Amino acid sequence: MKIRLTKFSDNWAHMFQKEAQFLKTIFEDDIIKCEHFGSTSVRGMKAKPVIDMMCIVKDIKKIDEINEKMKNLGYEAAGEWGITGRRLFRKGGENRSHHLHFYQFDNPQIERHLVFRNYLRSHPAEAARYTKFKEELVKRFDDTSEYSQAKNTFVKEMEQKALAWFAEEEN
Repeated sequence: MKIRLTKFSDNWAHMFQKEAQFLKTIFEDDIIKCEHFGSTSVRGMKAKPVIDMMCIVKDIKKIDEINEKMKNLGYEAAGEWGITGRRLFRKGGENRSHHLHFYQFDNPQIERHLVFRNYLRSHPAEAARYTKFKEELVKRFDDTSEYSQAKNTFVKEMEQKALAWFAEEEN
């Protein structure tokens, strides 16, 4: 899929809220909380215009039972997609609009994602550095899979800084 890196949009928060409300009507009490994360959740960052949503649920096994229902609602089930305990759903085909990441409430990946988001929100210079890095990658890669692979090391290093920042904040 071709990379679509765009300027920050205030509409992304609205798209998140609208989808979160819709999902609550489907899952009702199974969803504990929905979180907007990823670059579209950080004011000022350029991002692929795909809303990353984390849906924290009571029991991840229940999510496995609704793949067909989600397909009928326009979502493609992608399973764990490289992260143990996650269930990923993609909406929008080639013009994706949302990625739904379902995690059971006790999955350690939840904290990692939210700490990274909060770090970028609290450190605008780091968010700008990340945006600049993504802009450089877009010049070198056309396909999202190559682009994602190329930013992997950078993101992991930034995540480590975020986790260290979070540990300091807690003390």
